[in-house]
Amino acid sequence: MLDYEDVLAARDRVAETSRHTPLRYSHTFSSMTGADVHLKQEVFQRTGAFKIRGATNRVATLSESEREAGVVTASAGNHAQGVALAATRMGVDAKVVMPEGAPISKIKATQSYGAEVILDGVDYDEAAERAHEIEREEGRFYLHAFDDWEVMAGQGTIGLEICEDLPGVETVVVPIGGGGLIAGIATAIAGKQPDTRVIGVQAEGAASVPQSLERGERVERDSVDTIADGIATRTVGEKPFEVIKERVDEVVTVTDDQIAVAVTQLLERSKLLTEGAGAAPLAALLFERFDFDEDETIVPALCGGNIDLNTLTTVIVRGMAETGRYLRFRTVLPDRPGALDALVTVISETRSNIYAIRHDRTSRDVSMDDAEVELDVETRGPEHVANLLDRLEAAGYELDILT
Repeated sequence: MLDYEDVLAARDRVAETSRHTPLRYSHTFSSMTGADVHLKQEVFQRTGAFKIRGATNRVATLSESEREAGVVTASAGNHAQGVALAATRMGVDAKVVMPEGAPISKIKATQSYGAEVILDGVDYDEAAERAHEIEREEGRFYLHAFDDWEVMAGQGTIGLEICEDLPGVETVVVPIGGGGLIAGIATAIAGKQPDTRVIGVQAEGAASVPQSLERGERVERDSVDTIADGIATRTVGEKPFEVIKERVDEVVTVTDDQIAVAVTQLLERSKLLTEGAGAAPLAALLFERFDFDEDETIVPALCGGNIDLNTLTTVIVRGMAETGRYLRFRTVLPDRPGALDALVTVISETRSNIYAIRHDRTSRDVSMDDAEVELDVETRGPEHVANLLDRLEAAGYELDILT
């Protein structure tokens, strides 16, 4: 079992490579939730995520023969960058297998840090299968992303920083993919400030821990489906699960829409760019996925900011739609002069702003004397959306809401 002394030892090993990231009070999110919210901004870590901590600690503890053989790992992106940088800095050859759909930004960043990147598999688990094949074929050391005591100890240095920077912290909220991050943080907090509560968060489309805790054994999903690619694993690691059972107080889930809202809120209100996994803890807080008291001191751990720009566009649109600031709908108009103008007039009377109009006379879904119209509209909140939809329906338009 991982213990507090392991995390303390890891801090000395990772000090030169990783940064002590900021922990800052958020007036915005404190006002929105009623809690005393401080954001652990691991988005400012080297490589843009916490993974450099665990990777550095693990490479530093390799034997001489393991260093000479080189390392191989599998990763959705953040661990890949951490291993690449840590290995390069210590003169160790590294190969990284990433899922074929990994964000291009993470692939290029991993290559820039000095590792050879191999794309294989639809998700982390299939990439890991290929990485283990390379381990056997080439005799490399397999540097696991989360199921490793030294990796967990390195990640746990975040917990030390939180307790030292904010001794009065009552709850720390941490995302869970494979479980290495929360296992390390929970161990650090249990050793330094045992009365502090640790809450884990998973994306609904990749949640295995709640059911695993209920059964008392690890449960593996058949597949994962979430915008939070950094925590998109089918199951939690064997070693982290042992720590989670003993030291984590509660594990909750959030939807992709809730994650998208958190990403957009962080970007707009705090000027912080986070990836889906990094925003999941704040999503759990904003949508009250766990109980907390008024003015309770809570730290959401924003664990990473490496979001692909194409993904970011989708996430922003979903976040705006979820908060009533963006609406996309489809309707059918008579294919005659003035029909589109009449529709636009109703929209303009509600002071809604049209982003885009797509007008299709050839759709097979409508009669030959009609036209299908799809509109993207900027709105100012749920009440504004409801008013717009009421006005359109009262004018006789049948609507198909797309967001």
